[in-house]
Amino acid sequence: MADPSSYRPTPGDIPDSPGVYRFRDEHRRVIYVGKAKSLRQRLANYFQDLANLHPRTRTMVTTAASVEWTVVSTEVEALQLEYSWIKEYDPRFNVKYRDDKSYPYLAVTMNEQFPRVQVMRGHKKKGVRYFGPYAHAWAIRDTVDLLLRVFPVRTCSAGVFKNASRTGRPCLLGYIGKCSAPCVDRISAEEHRELAEEFCDFMAGRTGTYLRRLEKQMMAAADEMEYERAARLRDDIEALKKAMEKNAVVLADATDADLIAVAEDELEAAVQIFHVRGGRVRGQRGWVTDKVEEVTTGALVEHALQQLYGEESGDAVPKEVLVPALPEPVEPVQEWLTGRRGSNVSLRIPQRGDKKALMETVQRNAQQALALHKTKRASDLTTRSRALEEIAGALDLDSAPLRIECYDISHLQGDDVVASMVVFEDGLQRKSEYRRFQIKGFAGQDDVRSMHEVITRRFRRYLAEKERTGEWVDETSEDGVTGDDAMGNGAMGNGAMGNGAMGNGDVREGLKDDDGRPRKFAYPPQLVVVDGGPPQVAAAQRALDELGIDDIAVCGLAKRLEEVWVPGEDDPVVLPRTSEGLYLLQRVRDEAHRFAITYQRTKRAKRFRAGPLDDVPGLGETRKQALIKHFGSVKKLRAATVTQIQEVPGIGRKTAETIAAALARAAPAAPAVNTATGEIIEDEEPETTAGDSGEPVPAGAPDERRGQET
Repeated sequence: MADPSSYRPTPGDIPDSPGVYRFRDEHRRVIYVGKAKSLRQRLANYFQDLANLHPRTRTMVTTAASVEWTVVSTEVEALQLEYSWIKEYDPRFNVKYRDDKSYPYLAVTMNEQFPRVQVMRGHKKKGVRYFGPYAHAWAIRDTVDLLLRVFPVRTCSAGVFKNASRTGRPCLLGYIGKCSAPCVDRISAEEHRELAEEFCDFMAGRTGTYLRRLEKQMMAAADEMEYERAARLRDDIEALKKAMEKNAVVLADATDADLIAVAEDELEAAVQIFHVRGGRVRGQRGWVTDKVEEVTTGALVEHALQQLYGEESGDAVPKEVLVPALPEPVEPVQEWLTGRRGSNVSLRIPQRGDKKALMETVQRNAQQALALHKTKRASDLTTRSRALEEIAGALDLDSAPLRIECYDISHLQGDDVVASMVVFEDGLQRKSEYRRFQIKGFAGQDDVRSMHEVITRRFRRYLAEKERTGEWVDETSEDGVTGDDAMGNGAMGNGAMGNGAMGNGDVREGLKDDDGRPRKFAYPPQLVVVDGGPPQVAAAQRALDELGIDDIAVCGLAKRLEEVWVPGEDDPVVLPRTSEGLYLLQRVRDEAHRFAITYQRTKRAKRFRAGPLDDVPGLGETRKQALIKHFGSVKKLRAATVTQIQEVPGIGRKTAETIAAALARAAPAAPAVNTATGEIIEDEEPETTAGDSGEPVPAGAPDERRGQET
């Protein structure tokens, strides 16, 4: 690890002008390329106290062994040079989008004597017209098959074309009318080129004029009683319309635009691009990238623009580029795009109307792409195994933590303080094991005390279960746990990682009561993760120490810098940002945060909706609803006698007396007053008070409420 001060240039040597800089490692490999409006100010940011740098930036400057720069005259030149060097050197610390060369394009080889329509991938060639990209090659072939009826352009390879010219016989497409057969001189090279240009015009979105021309020709043929020709033109029009229907109109003003959306988290970002030509979505593509440097959304957009248009020119760069955030500064990027196109390019954030609505669609696609990427990554057994092994190595554990529990505290300015416990087994969520806690030991806001209380309550229950079942003391076991139960009768030791034994339930066969119900908190984790830094970690470790538990590891994940803290250490464990172990810890922490904040919001909403019937002990939601349904409102229920309340099914004498007493104690709401006349409005109370309402459970609620309250 290099000391940045060993290669720090003298501030007076760095020019205060635009330029591009390169960090090199000890082997002279370029590891990072950046641009700056002022090289002096930008490079000074890298040579400061390492503790003040972002972990990824700190890793970069300690990996580097030298820095050099090139001065340019404008920020636009800096942007162009930065793109060229990133392409040339492929630096490891720059944002790198997955190469999109696998996306298929519809290409027309206008650089040949007889242009050919085909599917193309890879680098774009000079003189070839490209349309797309498309998600699948079959989508291109379906479109071409429809259009060849109207534009019978050559689609055969060079070998087939030469063979047909030599034999004087066209291929099958020539016989069925889907090729004009220039190979056997049915049309001249000039006529075939004109046909290919019409094909390109149609694909570029200039469809209205051509359709109107075909319709006029069809009407003229019908007037001249050339019914076969009119029928053929009619079928051609239908084929073109069918091809057009594959791309619905999304922007009514026939706009040419590219829409770029970004979905990101601390470690990764997904970019989605919709190509709109003539108001229709003509292509879509996307990338997922690891964020190997600290970047803003605007910087991610700038990198995406470089990737998209770095080798494009002319009409390949649209008139409008709509983005979720603007690069900083935006003027050089906009000027660079204008130079690539040869005319003005509008780079902006859509604010209203159809374009904003379409941008929201692109954004949803980006979020789905990121979620799908994470799902695939998380579901891969090899990846999960590697992640657990990396965590074990980083935390110096004896074995991979097959069960991880994570805890998070949530509150709103000290009110409704709650905690969550989420469980990951074998790297996967175990939602049936989730638990949620209300903080009962004190009032107010104190995350450290809250964490200590939650850990204490959870593992006190664990010890109580052990003692109740007689598993707490066993002279044959050094740690006080019976050998059979310690390893789940060997299930964990016999390949839980490889065979998913934990997921199949055999670990818990010995962890059930006589009635078959799972024992609460009977199964301990190998690793406890807390959402927070050293104070929360110390509180969790202190709780375990007070209970005499010394075989469960503890760590914390601080969200701001993604640092892993362990008890008793002054410095964090910094996992490599490409580490699968860090990715798994982040997923566990984020899930605990989601579960905690969902519970906290539910409690807050319930408190705001509280009604007089909520104070009646033993009165559940079903009987509350029955009371409201029977009487129609709380006001009428308050006026009812005990005998009348008993008429409600399920309400006995004692319960009816309790309800009547509770309603008598609860002060009725103040009457409404007409401020214009001073008249008291005798309005009925709502038929269902907020506290008594049986609101519908929203979609996804089973997952949100699956954890048991403790």
